[in-house]
Amino acid sequence: MTSGGMREHWRMFAGYNSWANRLVYASASALTDAQRREDRGVFFKSVHATLNHLLATDRIWLRRFTGQGDAPERLDAIVCDDFEVLRQTRISEDARIEAYVAGLDEAALAGVIRYRRVSTPEMHEQALAPALAHWFNHQTHHRGQVHALLTGLGLPGPELDLLFYQRAAAQGAL
Repeated sequence: MTSGGMREHWRMFAGYNSWANRLVYASASALTDAQRREDRGVFFKSVHATLNHLLATDRIWLRRFTGQGDAPERLDAIVCDDFEVLRQTRISEDARIEAYVAGLDEAALAGVIRYRRVSTPEMHEQALAPALAHWFNHQTHHRGQVHALLTGLGLPGPELDLLFYQRAAAQGAL
């Protein structure tokens, strides 16, 4: 894949991330606050806490990538306690992610990042492209958990396959 192709690849994932988050939040909005907060046995316990984890880790990774922005010191941070505030903050964060990825050029994609993990003090160095792959995969992983929670709570989970996003994008239906 050419570097231009790689830029488009990451832009697609940033757009997919925003699209999938909108669908998940639309489904989660049909739950009561108590249902969103109920411990359902997943790693971060609830829909609400898992959605907060995704926001927290996106902020952590964006700070690693850009050196800018607030980043929680805990992976289980509740960034927003109110669901509607969380949803609006998610929309803003997704726009920030899309802008960051849109600004990546060949030199940046070939570069490395240096960062400290939240849980350990030592510094790590990683090539940017594999870090982006991890980041977008992490988002998909936890959205999948939320999807399972939504269906377990009796809601029809949204169709989140990348292929559906790609088809919608090709049809101009996003």
